[in-house]
Amino acid sequence: MAIHGLWIINKAGGLVYQRNFAEGLAQLTSNEYLVLAGTLHGIHAITSRLSPTGSSSGAEVIEGESFKLTINLTLTGTKFVLLTSLTETTAEVILQKVYEIYADAVMKNPFHTPEMPIRSEGFDSKITTLIGSG
Repeated sequence: MAIHGLWIINKAGGLVYQRNFAEGLAQLTSNEYLVLAGTLHGIHAITSRLSPTGSSSGAEVIEGESFKLTINLTLTGTKFVLLTSLTETTAEVILQKVYEIYADAVMKNPFHTPEMPIRSEGFDSKITTLIGSG
């Protein structure tokens, strides 16, 4: 698998989880990741309104020259974003599994406040098992 990173963006556009899984990615500051997440949130909102048929959930895949962003929007407005190589074909399946782990390890945690940063060793370890270390 060629997975480079995972972001979870809350419904307000705030980055609540970010993790890199590959060496060689640009080293960004936490503030730069927050700006990127907010920008992606805005782009996603705009693309949901551009559909010629009237209804759309927004961009699902954004491809760059050497990477691909796959976006899974949940019913609650939380976005799960996977940064992968262009050849990665299982991103949607992986994002669904990440969402299941999130629902189980984060949302069932009575000490987690919704829409706030995710600080869960259980979530981290399950993501490591699914994707790898980072």
